[in-house]
Amino acid sequence: MTGKEILHKMKEKVLGPSDSDSGKGKSKMKKHITHGFHLVKGRSGHAMEDYVVAQFKQVDNNELGLFAIFDGHSGQSVPDYLKTHLFDTILKEPNFWTEPAEAVKRAYSITDSTILDKSGELGRGGSTAVTAILINCQKLVVANIGDSRAVLCKNGQAKQLSVDHEPSVESEDIKNRGGFVSNFPGDVPRVDGQLAVSRAFGDKSLKIHLSSEPHVIVEMIGDDAEFIILASDGLWKVMTNQEAVEAIRDVKDARSAAKLLTEEARNRKSSDDISCVVVKLQ
Repeated sequence: MTGKEILHKMKEKVLGPSDSDSGKGKSKMKKHITHGFHLVKGRSGHAMEDYVVAQFKQVDNNELGLFAIFDGHSGQSVPDYLKTHLFDTILKEPNFWTEPAEAVKRAYSITDSTILDKSGELGRGGSTAVTAILINCQKLVVANIGDSRAVLCKNGQAKQLSVDHEPSVESEDIKNRGGFVSNFPGDVPRVDGQLAVSRAFGDKSLKIHLSSEPHVIVEMIGDDAEFIILASDGLWKVMTNQEAVEAIRDVKDARSAAKLLTEEARNRKSSDDISCVVVKLQ
């Protein structure tokens, strides 16, 4: 273990999964492509359940930017498992380089099955996911389940790349699986009155009524692409896509941009865990 790693471990012990955390990095292939992230714990009584991945990784002669938000519920173990395993599972798919969208779908499915099989140790909680893989700084593969969102800024305009999987929108599918959608006892539509998203990893007790099939999109990164925002619903509950884009368009540093968004969401009275990754493409 290096001194830096030991310090990091010590910091983790002192803070636990800390109330706020941030970091940044950059592409080796194109130095102007940078990323930054910032997380801040919500005002609820439970521990932080948002987990983030943000890194560039060399694979043979290729470079991959791996970015993700995992927003857990009923515990930390499922989002923590996703942070450690989901990208590895995606990259092990033999057709990843030729059919990335299919590879991602299959890896999501394999990962969910594994989480359900391991529910003895991982518990019965679950997690949303939004993942973005930037291949050689030119192709972006985005997938999501749940309500964590990916937004691309092109020429100052917000373009949502993910789909919010909401029980009210997918109520027919949920009913067809034998479940129901109810606003009681809470404030928003929930699957079986419990879960406010219609797709998630894990959630063994609800799984027969849920989907874990991701929405996947492949977007080529052109000259008009400025930056990408990935964030949990703690941000999107209080900001529109366009508001988020405009708030950080003139902020050069990716980490500062991610922090600014989380702070703005706090100022707008978001009480949820808020996590945000910004990838600057210019």
